[in-house]
Amino acid sequence: QLQLVESGGGSVQAGGSLRLTCTASGGGFGTRCVAWFRQAPGKDREWVTSIAPVGTTIYASSVEGRFTLSRDNTGKNMYLQMNTLEPEDAGLYYCAATGAQYYAFCRRETELAYWGQGTQVAVSS
Repeated sequence: QLQLVESGGGSVQAGGSLRLTCTASGGGFGTRCVAWFRQAPGKDREWVTSIAPVGTTIYASSVEGRFTLSRDNTGKNMYLQMNTLEPEDAGLYYCAATGAQYYAFCRRETELAYWGQGTQVAVSS
């Protein structure tokens, strides 16, 4: 059973940067699509970015050019580099993965079978 743990959240001022990490255990990311979502207080959870098994990434327009999703060679870690953070970026950030052999992008929550518990990001103005 794949398990995901997010880390790296914290509190920064607007314009600052954070790097979030999603670490997998009980398996690897391998042939899975991996996505990040976030949820601000009182708002629905929203999709932020995804990486397909071949390594191609897509981003929500609100973070395009500021966030970068990458992975390491172990297949166990994903990194979300967040630059030029804005107060609107604050929220609980979740890492999620599809089942194995999923050779496509994933953007809908229903496509993601495994979820982490989230890591909190706060951005002050």
